[in-house]
Amino acid sequence: MVATRSPVIKAALEAAVRAPSPHNSQPWIFELAQDVVDLVLDEERILEVCDPDGREARLACGAALFNMELAIAAAGRVADVELAPERDRPSLLARVKPGPRHRPSPAERRLVAAVPRRFSNRRPFTEQAVPPAVRSAMVQAAHEEGAGLVLLDEHGLLEPVAGLIRRADHIQNQDEAFRAELRVWAKGHGGDDGVPDFAGGPRSAGGLLPVRHFIGSEETRVFERDPLVAVLTTPSDGSLSQVRAGRAMQRVLLAATGAGMSASFYSQPMEIPSTRGELRALLGGADHPQTVFRLGYGYPGVPTPRRSIDAVVRERRVSR
Repeated sequence: MVATRSPVIKAALEAAVRAPSPHNSQPWIFELAQDVVDLVLDEERILEVCDPDGREARLACGAALFNMELAIAAAGRVADVELAPERDRPSLLARVKPGPRHRPSPAERRLVAAVPRRFSNRRPFTEQAVPPAVRSAMVQAAHEEGAGLVLLDEHGLLEPVAGLIRRADHIQNQDEAFRAELRVWAKGHGGDDGVPDFAGGPRSAGGLLPVRHFIGSEETRVFERDPLVAVLTTPSDGSLSQVRAGRAMQRVLLAATGAGMSASFYSQPMEIPSTRGELRALLGGADHPQTVFRLGYGYPGVPTPRRSIDAVVRERRVSR
């Protein structure tokens, strides 16, 4: 590992690797030089079938970036962030360094405390309704990062979007290349990436929407019949917009965790261009949908594994 004597940088890296990513692929590299961290998209970890253009991978890196910023703030420093610092290197998404002293706010403390407790809960949730104040807090969390959060049931869109999710799920499950890629990342009981058996969740035996099934288990469970489903949107859809969307996604997920909720993703319609286009049209055709997830009250679980800091850190490249 590239040595760093900075406890602030160490805390930032430990938080960054807890970000969510498609299939727990962890598509990030952190390049260190003294007290500077470059966040690099690991193009070798982009999912070729589900995410050929790397959009979901950039969302994951944006979530890792948000965790880094939070950890730096909680350590009493301002996070100085520059997005896309080198135009000729598009895989270099952000440059981060600790700035001036900073007194962390109560909100920052709550969010950073949620980082190690957040995980994708692919099991059924309870039928407990999410209160209006908590719903509003999730929407506000997205707005604070320049994104929108559409709660589908509040706009009469749950049924039509559910139809899109079911159709996309069926298309993917009929695709042998998709199934083969999914098998690669379903890691049984070992490994430091991918989705292990304990985190894969059961097959759906009922409920409004299908939750992606990673493992070969034939366990079936009935999922909630009235899920709270949200779509995170952004005004534009370039690479940097996707990084920003990842930051917004993570703020929402951490706010949900802090409120005692669980979340998991409905990635299916986002991974097929035609259904993503239909989803955008259903939402009004202006903003771009970036991710779809369900929010609710789940049963206790444990986070999925992560690669060690040593495995994702290297020396920063020096431009000449």
